[in-house]
Amino acid sequence: MTDPLPISFDDIAAAARRIEGVARRTPVMTSRTVDSLTGATVFFKCENFQRGGAFKFRGAYNFVASLAPEVRAKGVLAISSGNHAQGVALAAREFGIPATIIMPDDAPISKLNATIGYGAEVLHYPRMHEHPDDAAKRIKGTRDVTFIPAFDHPLIMAGQGTAALELLEEVGELDIFLAPTGGGGLLSGCATAVRAKCPGARIIGVEPEVANDWVLSLQRGERVLIEPPETIADGVRTRQPGVNNFAQVRAMVDEMLTVSEGEIRSAVRFLVQRMKLVVEPTGAVPVALLFSGRLGDIRGKRVGIVISGGNVDADVLCGILNESTTLDG
Repeated sequence: MTDPLPISFDDIAAAARRIEGVARRTPVMTSRTVDSLTGATVFFKCENFQRGGAFKFRGAYNFVASLAPEVRAKGVLAISSGNHAQGVALAAREFGIPATIIMPDDAPISKLNATIGYGAEVLHYPRMHEHPDDAAKRIKGTRDVTFIPAFDHPLIMAGQGTAALELLEEVGELDIFLAPTGGGGLLSGCATAVRAKCPGARIIGVEPEVANDWVLSLQRGERVLIEPPETIADGVRTRQPGVNNFAQVRAMVDEMLTVSEGEIRSAVRFLVQRMKLVVEPTGAVPVALLFSGRLGDIRGKRVGIVISGGNVDADVLCGILNESTTLDG
C-alpha cells in the first residue's frame, strides 16, 4: 500500500474557492508568431499580471486564509528571494496581520522594495553561505509566529495549482503543459490539476541547466542538494526540491528538462519585443524550452505554459534587451 499524495484535485478546487475574488484571474494570451514558429497552438497563462506580480500570491493567501483566526493574528514569517516574499506580505496585509520576510542579501531590488511597500519587515541572510532553512530557523527562534514555506506545504501547492485550473477552464484540453520549477510548488500543484482534467497530457517541468536539482533528484530517486546556483532566473535558485513537492512531482510529472542561461535571456527578450509582455527570467524559463526544439515535434499540439511572474529589475531587463539573438530576427 502506497502513501497518499500530499494534495489531490479536491484541494486545488478548495483553494480556488478560497482565493476567489481576492487573487486576480489572470489573462491567457496567444501569439500567431509563436504558433507559426512552433507549429503548435500555445496558450500563455500570464501570472505576471497577478497581484504582487507573480503566482505566489495564490498559495500565500490560501495558506493565511486557512489559519485559525487566533493563530493568524500573531503574524507570519517567510523566507524568499522575492515573489513568495511579496505574496506573503500582500496576503498578510489583506488580513491586517504582521509579516516578517527573510530575503537573501542579493535579492532583486524591485522585489525587495515591493515587499517593504506591502508593509512587511524585511531581514537578510547570506545566500551563498547559509542554507535558507538554517536562516529561517535562526531568525524565527522563539518568535510566536507561523512560518509559511515557499513551496513545501500542501496549502501552498494547492493554491499554486489554481493557475493551471483557471487555464484549463478557459482553453479546455491540453496536450502539453510546461511550468518553471524551483522548489516545486507551482509545478506540483499545476500538474495535479492538469492530470485530473487532461489525463493523457504530457506534463513537463523546466529548470535552468545550472540549477538542475530536480533533474539530478529525479535521476537518483531522492532529493539532491546542489550548491547555490548562479542563474539569472532568481525565482528558481532553490538548492533542493521540497519533500511534499518531490512526492507529488514524481507521481504527476512526465519529465524534467533544462534550458541554458542564453536561452532564458532570449525568451525574455522575445516576450517583450514580440508579445509586449514584461516577464522576469524565471517566468521565461518554459518559453525558452518551447523555442529550444527539445520538446520534439509538437506540430498540431495544444500547449499550455504558465508564465510565473514579471518582477524583473529594470537594469536586468535593459541588459537583456540590449543583447542580440538569432531568435528575435
